[in-house]
Amino acid sequence: MNQLVTPSFLFRWSFAVPHIETIPNRTGRLLDLPEACRLPSVGELDGRRDFADVRLAWNSSGLGVSVDVRGRSKKLITAGYAPNESDGLTLWIDTRNTQGVHRATKFCHQFCLLPAGGGRKEAEPVALQMQMARAREEATLDTSLVELQSSVEKTGYYLEAWFPTAAFVGFDPATSPRLGFHYRVRDLELGDQTLVGPEFPVESDPSLWQTLELVS
Repeated sequence: MNQLVTPSFLFRWSFAVPHIETIPNRTGRLLDLPEACRLPSVGELDGRRDFADVRLAWNSSGLGVSVDVRGRSKKLITAGYAPNESDGLTLWIDTRNTQGVHRATKFCHQFCLLPAGGGRKEAEPVALQMQMARAREEATLDTSLVELQSSVEKTGYYLEAWFPTAAFVGFDPATSPRLGFHYRVRDLELGDQTLVGPEFPVESDPSLWQTLELVS
């Protein structure tokens, strides 16, 4: 039977994000987040198989995100000048979790993270701030503050990013411990992995985003 609305859209999801005081690490892996930081799979409700392991953690200094993609057989496509046509991770974060509005405010952010494509040999990870479609107002952020680490292999890649508080407008876990959140792992070989199906305009409508609970 055809469905007008996918099953995952029938729920308002809230994900607990653990507090890890010691990140980012100064040696070895930038984050190396444990299993407790992994976001649960919701794609199974829609018959979609997750191919990416997405994890988050936070502390008073910022927010850490990692993605691990496996099962690939083709070469990655990562072009910093064309992030929407590259393999990588896109994040939408609202530091005020204003899910009652349909147009982005200055607290809404969109970042595109690529596991490669930067540097002289285009082998370094890249962080880009993307414009929010139909945004009421938007702040220009310094993405050079974002710390990145990645490793690209034949069957996939891992990518870790640390966003210090200065990389956001309004990031204040003490007074606003709930964040609006959505992500998309774009993979030109395996497809897209998201929290909500591609038929919904999540790129421009924060009311469709889910919630992160920054827990101690």
